[in-house]
Amino acid sequence: MLFNSVPFLLFLPLFFAAYFATRGTARLVVCLAGSYLFYGWWDWRFLGLIALSTGIDYVVGLKIAGAEAQRAKKAWLTLSLVSNLGLLAVFKYFNFFLDSVYRATGFFGFSESPAFLAVILPVGISFYTFQTLSYSIDLYRGSIEAERNLLRFATYVAFFPQLVAGPIVRASLLLPQLRRDHPFLWSGFLLGLGQVLLGYVKKVAVADSLAPFVDRVFDAPEAFTPLSVLIGVVFYAFQIYCDFSGYSDIAIGLARMLGYDFGVNFDTPYFSKSFSEFWTRWHISLSSWLRDYLYIPLGGNRGGTLATYRNLMVTMLLGGLWHGASWNFVFWGFLHGLYLVVQRLLGPGFGRLVERLRLPGAVAGGFQVAAVFALTCFAWIFFRSPTFSTSVEVITRIASIDRLSLADVQLKVVVLKGSLLIGVLVVAELWSKTVVLPSLVLERPVARTLAFASALWVIFLFGTFDGGQFIYFQF
Repeated sequence: MLFNSVPFLLFLPLFFAAYFATRGTARLVVCLAGSYLFYGWWDWRFLGLIALSTGIDYVVGLKIAGAEAQRAKKAWLTLSLVSNLGLLAVFKYFNFFLDSVYRATGFFGFSESPAFLAVILPVGISFYTFQTLSYSIDLYRGSIEAERNLLRFATYVAFFPQLVAGPIVRASLLLPQLRRDHPFLWSGFLLGLGQVLLGYVKKVAVADSLAPFVDRVFDAPEAFTPLSVLIGVVFYAFQIYCDFSGYSDIAIGLARMLGYDFGVNFDTPYFSKSFSEFWTRWHISLSSWLRDYLYIPLGGNRGGTLATYRNLMVTMLLGGLWHGASWNFVFWGFLHGLYLVVQRLLGPGFGRLVERLRLPGAVAGGFQVAAVFALTCFAWIFFRSPTFSTSVEVITRIASIDRLSLADVQLKVVVLKGSLLIGVLVVAELWSKTVVLPSLVLERPVARTLAFASALWVIFLFGTFDGGQFIYFQF
């Protein structure tokens, strides 16, 4: 069930009514049943996978909590890791690795076609797998207590706002909130509704308006002028940001309307002055997961310079692979790992250069933001392209620019509309960094009404209602 679909808009008020009409165990039943209906609407057969992951990690949690020997705790944690990552490997990576082996052995004369599995990637499997894994790992580390109520644990795994595309909400944050009833609070409901409307503006008005131009450019870059291809790349940077942060806003807003706090998943990442800052602002729940459960266990920055560079590269390579079974995603992760390493190498020298030239902070900061955004866009080329050869074609087309004339731009009306929406978005995000919008808008009835009406006007005026799914559903 998509957030931007008619079935969801019919489902939501019924869920809200049942949720606030119940208490205690009955409310958990409503949450779990509603979440399974939400997920099963797409394909009911994959409800078994969620139930299986839930059952395994529930039992693992009890066993880890009850084990006295460290060896026994480690054995149960291993079971959780093998089972969850095994399911992920089969459904998401089996054909990818099989094809990679087939291509590699082709160099040695082996040409027998591999037996690919005809499997459909279950929506959200990467998200709820990481969520259940964090529960088992945190239990093993002793940072949380085991959840003994199966109904509550199943609700934690399947809670519908964040089920299929995040944010990845850890047990330490969500389980304590599920242990108590949340009364209806008008202030929280309005705050959540405002964030939901913001998410819809980002998704249907901005991201879905940019999508047709982006799709045409990446489907056939050779058919577009170099400047048009460059615009397509920039448009994609904002499309994926508005698509994914829009989903996060809707999910976080829905949770807030119900009385839950999911935290923050995006924080104006394109204003980052470094790549380390970028990854504290982009998909925060995933980047912090990779930091806490991969980068730090690998040694983080504790083993010396070369070990730190290795750990950064491994973390980002696996972060790229998490996004999908494609070497394009792996190379995207490699680029971001490289960016982080180069930043550590050149960062101190850049700081000394700024001091020597006595550059104003705004000038140095503006250069850094522009450089980070440009290199991020370059990496997005590999992330978006269907094949590596398409990525090369896109880069080649852009590199052949000999003039920056608007006369060379194709589909000018579409580009003008997209540029206008991006401009409004950038101004709004700059404003949000200096003004506390909730207290300014949502606490004032007239301003709140105008803000909500304006959001709805933008959605219906600029929105694209073609039922397009969110980009991160494929991950």
